[in-house]
Parts: sequence; structure tokens; C-alpha cells
Amino acid sequence: MTVLEAIQKSADFLGKKNVESPRLHAELLLAHQLKLPRMKLYLNFERVLTPVETDGLRELVKRRATREPLQHITGSTSFCGCEIAVSRHALVPRPETELLAEFGWKFIATCNLQPATILDFGTGTGCIAIAIAAKCPSAQITALDISTDALALAQVNALQNQADGRINLLQGDGFAALNTGIQFDLIISNPPYIPSVEIDTLEPEVKDFDPRAALDGGTDGLDFYRRLATEAKPFLKPEGKIMLEFGDGQAEVINNIFEAKKWIVEAVRADYSQRARFLVARC
Repeated sequence: MTVLEAIQKSADFLGKKNVESPRLHAELLLAHQLKLPRMKLYLNFERVLTPVETDGLRELVKRRATREPLQHITGSTSFCGCEIAVSRHALVPRPETELLAEFGWKFIATCNLQPATILDFGTGTGCIAIAIAAKCPSAQITALDISTDALALAQVNALQNQADGRINLLQGDGFAALNTGIQFDLIISNPPYIPSVEIDTLEPEVKDFDPRAALDGGTDGLDFYRRLATEAKPFLKPEGKIMLEFGDGQAEVINNIFEAKKWIVEAVRADYSQRARFLVARC
């Protein structure tokens, strides 16, 4: 079987299993199996796969057909140019969250006092903290998460991206884990925002493989926003900002939650699809 035939057969099979973009995923799985950049497949369409390569690809395609996320199969994903290891212990980083990280590092670049300090609230894989560390070499980042398994994964990622010396990984349940009196230039977070009853209606890649704790935002999906609006102020410097990602249709109510707690909402920003996705506020 040639490379082109393998792609076509794999794409047909994945399409029948309702996998989105089956041709793309077939190419990515084959590129992973052959340890080649995906675009190099196009230069090797006539290459005949060895039996070992064919068997390996078949197993990868079978896993994807069960709706196991591509990132779990390949073991990592790219985030703001950083390679981030993924597992069932943390939410797979989404492309939209790259914008949140970008807003964060662009703000930190304007801070006059160095080193700037950042709190990544609910760090998961550590992707946001690592991306900011890569762009802001003098920044000192605290990456907080309640999950010890997620923090172990974040530690792996920090080491792999040479950011471990500037990221302090901290286990605990929110702000209670922080020392009294500590303050940050930026608090940044992509907290859980899915209403509890909606989790089982999500795509299998999400509901069956992402940790529920990273998805579940409580009855209406807003528990963490209320908590942040209520508890974050003492931990933010006078000129500091809080930047948060949220779900579709939540912009107005989250804006109201923060304004009710006397925050000044500076902006509600859109994602790549022009949906309201991010809140920027200050004390």
C-alpha cells in the first residue's frame, strides 16, 4: 500500500466514524507514524509502506475512530510555538486559548516594573504559563492547579520548553493556596465554563477524554467566574489586570458578574471566529 492509498483508506474509514476533517487526521496520523512533517507526505505519495508501518498506522486510525483525540494519540500539541505534552489529566489546549496567552504577554510587555509577576489560575498542561514565559523571559509566573496530576504534566512541559526556572508550580484550591499579601501584575485563566448538565452532550473527544474537573463550571457554568470576581482583587496589583476565557453566549452575564463586584471591565474580545471569548478587567 502506498502513502496515498493509506491516506485515502484511512480517511474513508474515519469519515464513516464521524471524525471531523477525516483526510487531515489521516495525514497527521500517517505523518506521526512515519515521523515526517505532514507536508512531506505530498512528496512521497508513491512510497510503499512497510508491513510494520502499515500495522502501526492501522492501530493509530483505530484509536482515532473511537474518537480518542488526535493530540492524545500523538502525545502532544503545538501551542504558541511551544510543544505541549497532553494526557487525560488536563484539558487539551485549544487554538482559541493561544489568543488569551497572547493578550497576556502583550500586556506584560507594557509593565514598567520588572520582573512582572503572573498568576496562571488553573494551569492544566501549563500551556499559558509556558507561552508567556517564552515571550517574557524576565517574568515570574505562578502556575496554580488543584490537580497534582495536571501539575506533574505541567512540570514535564515546563522542563521540555526550558521554562521550569521561571514557573513556580503550586498545588491548591484557588487563592487559598497563595501566601497572604502576594500580588500579581496579571491574573490569567481559562477556567471550567461548561454547565454540568451539558457535559454529556459534548463531542466524545471532550466528554470522554478531557478531565471533567477541567470542564465543569457548575450548574450554569459560571461558578469560577463568580469566585474570581469575588476573591481575586486582593491578589492583583493596583495597575494589574485579570484576563479570562469564557464560553459561547456567556459574555454579558460574566461582564455583569464582574461589574457587580466593582471591577472595571476594559474589554470583551473576540476569538478567531469573531465570537466574544475573553474578558479583560482591572480593579
